[in-house]
Amino acid sequence: MKLLVATRSEGKQREARRLLEAAGIEPVFPDELGFPEAPQEAALELGESFAANAQAKAEYFVRRTGLPTIADDSGLEVLSLGGAPGVRSKRFAGVSDRVTGTALDGANNAELLRRLYGAPPARRRARYRCVLAYYPSASAAPQLFDESCAGSILEGPRGVAGFGYDPLFLSDDLGKTFAEATPDEKDRVSHRGRAFRALLGHLAPTHPNPTPSPS
Repeated sequence: MKLLVATRSEGKQREARRLLEAAGIEPVFPDELGFPEAPQEAALELGESFAANAQAKAEYFVRRTGLPTIADDSGLEVLSLGGAPGVRSKRFAGVSDRVTGTALDGANNAELLRRLYGAPPARRRARYRCVLAYYPSASAAPQLFDESCAGSILEGPRGVAGFGYDPLFLSDDLGKTFAEATPDEKDRVSHRGRAFRALLGHLAPTHPNPTPSPS
């Protein structure tokens, strides 16, 4: 089965490839299919919820390509910040749209540390959340999978793996940051790993390959 993963994030592409190929599903990405980034894509992540953004991205790409499509919207929710950065996780620092990759991650992490400066442990509780939207075809209704994982925000970064807020997110499940974890460790407990396994469980009746174990 070939499945379009509607993301241009290199970090998300790496995780999607690991999670789907382990289940015998071939992931493909927009650039691989000859669909360069279009200006209208910027408006696909301006919704007020993860579900709205995931659905908008998946619907846009399933209509362009005709392939079964998934898209996720995900981010960090800090309880004492009212759930921020939430759907604005990628734009939390308010930097230019031309800033990407590690520079963008660094700016967002710095802004999070600024807002939590001096906060006690109780105010550092957080969760990563992922909503995955799946369209089997352009005419089908979407299926949504909403998963999360809990942790706390450290006072400084630890680890060099992962992306986004991973160096600051101390996972309850792992006892280490996602940036300190191996890819397999992170996939086992992360918000995105859990959402993809929920998707694979949904696909299992029609797909001959078994859903991989989370362990």
